[in-house]
Amino acid sequence: MLERYETLLSALPQTVWTLAPDGTVTLPMAATAPAPAGLWHPGADALWMDSVHPKDRDRFGRVWREATRERSLVDTVVRVRLGDDPDRYRHLKLVAVPVPDGGAEPEWIGTVSDAEDDWRIRKREQLLAGMAAVPAARDLSEAFRMTAAAVVPDLVDAIAIFRVPQAAGYGSRAFDAPSVTRVAVAPGLPELPPLGEHFRLGPAADEAVNSQETMLFAFPAGAPPGHLISDVSTGWLREAGATCLALLPVVVDGRTVALASAANCRGNPPPDETDLALLQDVLRHMDGPLRRTLELQSVRDMALALQQSFLAPPPEVEEATLTALYHPADAAAEVGGDWYDAVRLPDGSVALTIGDIAGHDMAAATAMGRVNSMLRGLAYDGGPTASPAATLSRLDRVVQALDTPSLITAVHALLRPGPRDGRRLVLSNAGHPPPLLIPSDAPPRFLHDPARTDPPLCVADSVPRTDLHAVLRGGDILVLYTDGLVEVPGTDIDHSLQRLCERAETLSRRGLPLPDLIRSLLPAFPDRRDDIAVIALQTSPRTRNDA
Repeated sequence: MLERYETLLSALPQTVWTLAPDGTVTLPMAATAPAPAGLWHPGADALWMDSVHPKDRDRFGRVWREATRERSLVDTVVRVRLGDDPDRYRHLKLVAVPVPDGGAEPEWIGTVSDAEDDWRIRKREQLLAGMAAVPAARDLSEAFRMTAAAVVPDLVDAIAIFRVPQAAGYGSRAFDAPSVTRVAVAPGLPELPPLGEHFRLGPAADEAVNSQETMLFAFPAGAPPGHLISDVSTGWLREAGATCLALLPVVVDGRTVALASAANCRGNPPPDETDLALLQDVLRHMDGPLRRTLELQSVRDMALALQQSFLAPPPEVEEATLTALYHPADAAAEVGGDWYDAVRLPDGSVALTIGDIAGHDMAAATAMGRVNSMLRGLAYDGGPTASPAATLSRLDRVVQALDTPSLITAVHALLRPGPRDGRRLVLSNAGHPPPLLIPSDAPPRFLHDPARTDPPLCVADSVPRTDLHAVLRGGDILVLYTDGLVEVPGTDIDHSLQRLCERAETLSRRGLPLPDLIRSLLPAFPDRRDDIAVIALQTSPRTRNDA
């Protein structure tokens, strides 16, 4: 029976070993194939554990201690150093069981077999399955975040992914303006410091981008080649005790669109050929999500350019300051529906409009341009005595008759010369958030109750519309805005309007110039899903001669 057993073992690619209670490891029968190196035993000598990859030591130690305490099966895969090369490791499968003999410490018998190919196949499938779940993100940072999280800390200890600017070309300084950055670091490592708008990557990054080839730099722990990389990266690599830096370009349709910068730290050896190949596989599978995301961003850029072409700078107005701004949403293709406009009429009156067309795409941007042009023409044709309610009614009829109807909300206002210290205001609101008035000598307030608005345009024929009247005195500010300024998903709109009023009151006390005050009203929350348009007018304050 023993001869038959030894004959069987000689045909298997594995090593059988025994571990005596005193910690002595013996090999009763080795396979004819080269024996895997690095058997581990829990004796006083730590040389065997030193052969285990640094990233696997804590986990492997916990597995062994638990099995020893419970006297249970050990079945795990661990990376073990091959021979005397400090940077070459291979995955081995360790299976061991205790042999009960009634003593306090059992004997163990186990096998070690090569698991490199199986581990690589399973790990590749696991990583690519995670990448398959990456959709066309609203921006590239989402795809980068999921990629970075997938490879840290199993393959590398830290990774930063930089987007290469669209304008960068081969042979040029590709990183004059690196944009989106995603960083993932293993627990215990220092955070990457803020990069800042003047951050530049070094010459090694330029070479990787232009050559589209992976580059690996190995160096003593904490001693990176500073002449090849940026000062910020050099400082972080030193602090983290990095042992290497790998630069992996991400190529889509023949163009480098991103650069992944990966490092191992704190005594962990550089990634071997297997790890680098897996990293390259993962980054190659970003091709689909990145292509779709870039297509969405291209649509967004075109929509934004089209929309901004219709948003002319406000005209100069006598005895008043007029300012406007437009902020697109923080998401791909989320551009299109919001607009503002100001028309100076011959007698010194000013027609102001703020509006929003349903949708966030190229169609919404195109419809916005048509509606804006129609309303501008109607406002000028109606002149300073026209009723804003009548003007919106005319617009409603024209749009429904000549154009593809879309749900449109708008505020159209006329500011006419009035008292010596201000202007008379008449406006009509078609389903839009209420205008905000910031008096020079009183708390901010809305010009009407949010519930007192007429229906939006294009909802029905012959909708009755009303005019609302007010007076702007010297130093008062009128703010017209779209719903992106106040609407936050999951938040009650009345609460958001109240917060806008409170924010305006705080800012008005600082005496800010009108453009600065309006910019300060913008919400600070990240990942904004809607665009914002604002137009505001401040009447000139009275002087002593006017009083």
